[in-house]
Amino acid sequence: MPSVSTRLPVFPWDRLEPHKATASAHPDGIVDLSVGTPVDPVPGLIRAALSGAADSPGYPTVWGTPRLRDAITGWLGRRLGAVGAGHTEVLPVVGSKELVASLPAQLGLGPGDRVAVPRLAYPTYEVGALLAGAEPVPYEDVAELDPRGLRLLWLNSPSNPTGRVLEKDQLRAAVAWAREHGVLLVSDECYLELGWEAEPVSVLHPEVCGGGFEGLLAVHSLSKRSNLAGYRAAFVAGDAALLGELLAIRKHGGMMVPAPVQAATVAALDDDAHVAEQRERYARRRAALRGALEGAGFRIEHSEASLYLWATRDEPCWQTVAALAERGVLVAPGDFYGAAGERHVRIAFTATDERVAAAVRRLGG
Repeated sequence: MPSVSTRLPVFPWDRLEPHKATASAHPDGIVDLSVGTPVDPVPGLIRAALSGAADSPGYPTVWGTPRLRDAITGWLGRRLGAVGAGHTEVLPVVGSKELVASLPAQLGLGPGDRVAVPRLAYPTYEVGALLAGAEPVPYEDVAELDPRGLRLLWLNSPSNPTGRVLEKDQLRAAVAWAREHGVLLVSDECYLELGWEAEPVSVLHPEVCGGGFEGLLAVHSLSKRSNLAGYRAAFVAGDAALLGELLAIRKHGGMMVPAPVQAATVAALDDDAHVAEQRERYARRRAALRGALEGAGFRIEHSEASLYLWATRDEPCWQTVAALAERGVLVAPGDFYGAAGERHVRIAFTATDERVAAAVRRLGG
């Protein structure tokens, strides 16, 4: 059996360590804008729900409580326009990354099967294909894909790393193509509530999917919109038959969201006020960093949504990483997300107000 080291690429973040050391040596400390991890407090109502469910000695169900499924389907209707979604069309998962990495294997993909991933993309799409023994196929335009052997098509809108948002007609075309060729379409929509210069739309919106979820799954996370990265709270929604298969597999594997996290997820999905408050924080940080970067000679591309600025000054990305690290600012090189990103960097605006202000000063110096 091949070892993991021969099946998978080198974990990209390990390559950033020398530049992290350089940035950490800055007299005023590092400003880490490389990873989009939340830094703001978990809203009080969510923490209260978590602690209120702490006395949960029994095993939780893989499918989740009825109250959790109500909260998910209610959010789908209220936020995505997917009115009428039922309990069989939703499934809680132990963080969205777990699902992305394991989905091809859970679906039974293997050697000879192909998985389409965006040319610039979150690396875990490729990793999931490789873990299953399938072939990842980068693409720019869905219409140009060869459907032979293609079993799974990943969409990501808003995109990580670029922040690009696909319009309704682009989503409709992708759904129609996938259904025509019998390819499962899975849309990673974890940044959907973080649109700045565009309004992201889900593949489950009736104007995109035609009112039916056949052949479609949408992945959602509470990590970004509710500061719950530490809770591993996420869910997948869509085709009931496919979710039924996943439910059976996940029962065998014991892939259960802990009961207190299920209760916290209900509180998070039922409340929109904390999401609006967090959006305001991110909007301020985004505006400050964008202005400083443009003043320092960077060009911002796409970035109309998500928690990142996709920036370039038309030089190799590692040269940009090194130069910013000398100023105590750590960013992610674009080639982490594919060769097409080799002249860009991804800059997260998830740092605290104080650290963002420090980055702005350093970029202006």
